[in-house]
Amino acid sequence: MGSMRSFLAAVALQASGAFAFTALRGNLQTSQLTLTTADVGRKADAGAESSSLPGSVFAWAACGVLGAAAAHRFNRRERSRASASPVACRANPVATCETSMGTFKVELYMDEMPLTASNWIDLAKTGFYDGIHFHRVIPGFMCQFGCPNAKDPRSPRAGTGGPEDGSFEVLDGSGRQARRSNGGNIEDEFTAKLGNEPGTLSMANTGRPNSGGSQFFINVNNNSFLNWFDRSSPSAHPVFGKVVEGYDLIEKISQVQTTNDCPDEPVQMIKITVEGA
Repeated sequence: MGSMRSFLAAVALQASGAFAFTALRGNLQTSQLTLTTADVGRKADAGAESSSLPGSVFAWAACGVLGAAAAHRFNRRERSRASASPVACRANPVATCETSMGTFKVELYMDEMPLTASNWIDLAKTGFYDGIHFHRVIPGFMCQFGCPNAKDPRSPRAGTGGPEDGSFEVLDGSGRQARRSNGGNIEDEFTAKLGNEPGTLSMANTGRPNSGGSQFFINVNNNSFLNWFDRSSPSAHPVFGKVVEGYDLIEKISQVQTTNDCPDEPVQMIKITVEGA
């Protein structure tokens, strides 16, 4: 039931309050669509909020996929990444994330996702993420973080905020500048086909194009229906990094007691330190 609940809850991984998703006794509701438990069972392979169809949600789920097959696919994809890396001579940046529950480390995919990785690194190095709480965690699904309104862990606006507009350097050696605009959002980087697999970092968005800013989530399941290149699903959440140390901590965070998916005992990001960028 824990895995099924993750897809009957507010699956849309929003970075703003543009759409209202409510989970009521097994129903996932929006203004245009209601999916019941039976509906999810019939559509068992993909889904989430729509990026091409704003205002609708498809909560299709493939539950219980954390097993040998998922691990095999993950390792195969990692081997493929290593052999295909265009920046093989340069190691990707690594960030140490110190939380109130412990520390984990993440690799940022500068080699394949330079724009998105650079945006995250710029926010981390300027202290944007320090002091923010995880505002949404769902066991068997993901942990979401990065809303500035979540510095107050009980804020009703947690999950609706982003960074200020401005520019940042893309740290791939090109020297180019990128911008955050329209509420601190960056351009969608739909290039590398990296899957939303356990331990990966992925951009949250409202379902509209170019609506991701500072919010991201860490997958604790093989959530392939969130892949931007999965044509069976309207979701579009690009992966830009992975947890390389302390994944057990992420699983613990995903399993804390919650009320409406918000941790009862706040989980705070104390400090992020980036090396290699």
